[in-house]
Amino acid sequence: MTENPSSTPDPVHPDPAPAAPSPTVALGPQAPEWSRAGATAVALAPPPVVRPPAPPYPNQLPPQTIPPRSERIPFPRGALLAILATGVAAAVFVPVDRPGIGWLLAGLVAVAAVCAVDRVARLGTTAAKAQGAVAAVDATDPGAAGSAPGPESTGAVDRAKAVGAQTDTVASAGASAVPGPEAIESVVVGAAGAPSEPESPSAAAASTAPEAETGAGESDSSRALVWERVWWAVLTLALLSVGWFRAAPWLFAACAVGAAVAGSLAVVGRRSVYGMVFDVMAVPCAALMAVPWVYRGVERARARRSPSGAHRVWWSAAATLALLLVIVPLLAGADAVFARLVSGLVPRMDGASVWQWVFLFLMGGLGTAGALYLLAGPLRAAMEGDSGVARVISRRFTRPEWGLPVGALIVVFAAFVGTQLAVLFGGDEYVQRTAELTYAEYARGGFWQLSIVSLLTLGVIWIVWQGAAKESAPDRLWLRIALAAVTGLSLVIVVSAVGRMWLYQQAYGFTVLRLVVAVFELWIGFVYLLVAASLARLDRRWPARAALGAGLATLFVLAVLNPERLVAERNIDRWQSGKSLDTAYLSRLSADALPAVDTLPDPQRAQIAGPIRARLEPDPWQGWNLSRSSARR
Repeated sequence: MTENPSSTPDPVHPDPAPAAPSPTVALGPQAPEWSRAGATAVALAPPPVVRPPAPPYPNQLPPQTIPPRSERIPFPRGALLAILATGVAAAVFVPVDRPGIGWLLAGLVAVAAVCAVDRVARLGTTAAKAQGAVAAVDATDPGAAGSAPGPESTGAVDRAKAVGAQTDTVASAGASAVPGPEAIESVVVGAAGAPSEPESPSAAAASTAPEAETGAGESDSSRALVWERVWWAVLTLALLSVGWFRAAPWLFAACAVGAAVAGSLAVVGRRSVYGMVFDVMAVPCAALMAVPWVYRGVERARARRSPSGAHRVWWSAAATLALLLVIVPLLAGADAVFARLVSGLVPRMDGASVWQWVFLFLMGGLGTAGALYLLAGPLRAAMEGDSGVARVISRRFTRPEWGLPVGALIVVFAAFVGTQLAVLFGGDEYVQRTAELTYAEYARGGFWQLSIVSLLTLGVIWIVWQGAAKESAPDRLWLRIALAAVTGLSLVIVVSAVGRMWLYQQAYGFTVLRLVVAVFELWIGFVYLLVAASLARLDRRWPARAALGAGLATLFVLAVLNPERLVAERNIDRWQSGKSLDTAYLSRLSADALPAVDTLPDPQRAQIAGPIRARLEPDPWQGWNLSRSSARR
């Protein structure tokens, strides 16, 4: 008797255990409806949820699937050379202890290096994309290899070349947004799937019109971005050039900070989603994040080159340096003229100088690395609704909510402006009769308070503008009326503050601090004018950058006008009109004030100009300055 093969158990692949029958409830036809529904619910009930056990502590996290940003951002060719060149230029050119022409030279090297690397990288990327599009069209066109091209292939190639020409135009403009692979892919797909029969002229015109309008819009936006970056770059170099012709340390320190801000905005380009505060510090922040990016770029460059050739180059550079260290001192000891030339070109080697060179090299190189890092991986541009306050405020302010504080400001400011008009027409007698103060004492006590009020009001306007509801036409109308009223009254307060400071200086003398705060108050007045100009369309995107650009331009104009010379001239005018002359204060100014001081008679001129010239030290060639050079003559 033979066994059934199907019933014989397989020791290698045993049959799975039969599944347990699901429990059923036998209900007869006479069962009530509610019992049938309950049985159905029991039979169809989902199985209980089995929660996985909690992970043990500590637990190793799974590996990261998304590569870090430093790996995703391309490292352009020439970036390492630009970083090294900028670091060396900063170490050689920058005089840390004084304003000088070296600051401008280092800035020129940094701007030229960044622009050169960025432009070459964009042109190479655009040319590669255009060649890839043409190659893809040729591969999909059977008539492109050998036989004469037909009308379809010719049109496809023409369209691919047109896209290449358009991307070349964008890249040559230096814009940060280069057409991505989607644009090239759409051209290739459109060429491969083009209909064999020709389209009608009207259909062709209708299909190409939106593309032409989009291309024109992108070209205009790219051109505007280029000019915006050019403006910030020129302003950066202009502020660094102040160290060439002005000797006041405080003035050049402010200009150097302004140059760093303008350079960061030139690299960022458009307003980013992170806000204005981050944009002005984008390059210093990116400099630290760019360190792993530079390291990976160095590793890739080392992998592309042959190790033996690289080692030979480094050995050659080390041998050259050793040879110069031996030959140059021998030649300097043999000839006194050559020794003086070498001592003038090569700085003295001591511990402080070496650390200073290392610090300047790192600052210059990291700054260039941060700029190239942002240009290779630009930040996402901000849209209409992107703002810090809009993200913080979860609900828009209604008209009663923002109208109460703004209305209170309008009432208080209107009352204050009324008193200012009474003082303006009443003059000194009205002030002495009502406030029991002289006009100079009255002006002395109000400038700082009015300046603080004008700054706080700008903050209130910004918060209300960002958070107020603007969905309906009445909301926008009332917002325009209220902010326009506050802006107009605030302008009167700014004018009153500037007038008080002028009267205060006429009575008590001119100083650099008083002049600078008066100019700062004038800049606040210009910001109010920008706010008033933007209320027509409630466009809050451009006033912040325009205000910052106007402030930096005002700082450069103030440097050109020579504030210390203006202060000296105004004090000399007061002295000639019979008032006292503070020679101790004027003697603490820099060489910028000497052109005005030299017009004084000999006793006063000696008291002021003598200490100023006594503080002048010999300048190295990196620290040459026009004012100090003129003062030594």
